Amino acid sequence: MRQRKERRISCAFYIGRFQPYHLGHHTVLSSIAGEVDEIVIGIGSAQYSHEIKNPFTAGERVVMISRSLRDLDIDCYVIPIEDIQRNAVWVSHVMSMTPHFDLAYTNNPLVFRLFEDAGVPVKRSPMYRRDEYSGTAIREKMLTGEEWENLVPDAVVRVIEEIGGVARLREIARDDLG
Repeated sequence: MRQRKERRISCAFYIGRFQPYHLGHHTVLSSIAGEVDEIVIGIGSAQYSHEIKNPFTAGERVVMISRSLRDLDIDCYVIPIEDIQRNAVWVSHVMSMTPHFDLAYTNNPLVFRLFEDAGVPVKRSPMYRRDEYSGTAIREKMLTGEEWENLVPDAVVRVIEEIGGVARLREIARDDLG
């Protein structure tokens, strides 16, 4: 009997807001990198910045991710993707903004469904200590002065320091609350 060789997916897509990029994201991407030859990383809600929920610009997030993935030994493309607020055409919008991919990874039920409905193979991405590695929790720690640096790659700490990200977030929070 002839053995079938399992076909390796050549390129996968993974999307997030990455506000900020953290060790949970990094662990997921490391896992995906073991299954594919290339990864397209979509920075969702790219049009937002300087808000409590979205303090970092798309460009800052590109730098955070790109610097963090230098040692991953896989080709990665980091692409900002603005929201279009039209679910029926969202997947085609994503595909028009990115290199070709064969598979999408997500845990967002809506995103999963949209890719599935568009005929794109989709898998749930592995979860890694989701309660600890959360952009919301990390931003809250930045606001309250708690230690957050151990929750993100060193490259992200450096980017946030370079841009004055914690001070920006605190100023935005003060403006929003007061």
